[in-house]
Amino acid sequence: MVEAAEETRRLVWDLPLRLFHWLFALCVVAAWITAKVGFDWMQYHFYLGYGVIGLLIFRVIWGFIGPRHARFSSFLEKPSAMWSYAQHLFDRHSTPSVGHNPLGGLMVVLMLLLVIVQVSTGLFSTDAVIWTGPYYPSVKASTASLLSTIHSVNQNIILGAVGLHILAIVYYRVFKKQSLVSAMFTGYKPAALVPPHHAINSSQVLKAIIVCAIAASFVYWLIWVNAPPASSNSF
Repeated sequence: MVEAAEETRRLVWDLPLRLFHWLFALCVVAAWITAKVGFDWMQYHFYLGYGVIGLLIFRVIWGFIGPRHARFSSFLEKPSAMWSYAQHLFDRHSTPSVGHNPLGGLMVVLMLLLVIVQVSTGLFSTDAVIWTGPYYPSVKASTASLLSTIHSVNQNIILGAVGLHILAIVYYRVFKKQSLVSAMFTGYKPAALVPPHHAINSSQVLKAIIVCAIAASFVYWLIWVNAPPASSNSF
């Protein structure tokens, strides 16, 4: 019975990638909320920022050494391929992609780049009152002010990208009758949509644990070892 059930679906999204996806989404939303609710929550905002740095490092490394559909090479397409896919975007009966479709892959990279900008500027930013990033002492006040402005503006761009992502999910579910969310929970897609040679054999969890250790070590070095001394609370 179990074997029969497994034959109806095939593994596409590995467990580490799925955990990254949901933790990343949770941290980005929580960081935005803690930045908005007031002074008493700012320390949690900073901790979330550190967590996002670790997640970004993991995702970049995993994008090169993870299972097939986690790799950037599997979904970063040429502009011609993106244009070809876009021409059929409003076709209700277009063939579902096994992994990320060309436009979805572009959104993945865009979101990663936006959040990289966000955490990078956060390291040097200040609220001009008390809270400063751990690398704030290493730049001029004018530079810190500029980076703080970028940090503030970029959060709105990120919110726009998140909204676009959600709208795309709803569009695919309602118009194209393709559920993108369930597979990101289970990791599996129907076997009819996934040729055997496109499925992945395992989630490579041990490799992911090693990558997590590397990411965590880098964050520790970046924030608590390498950062210059600060006289006040820091990001």
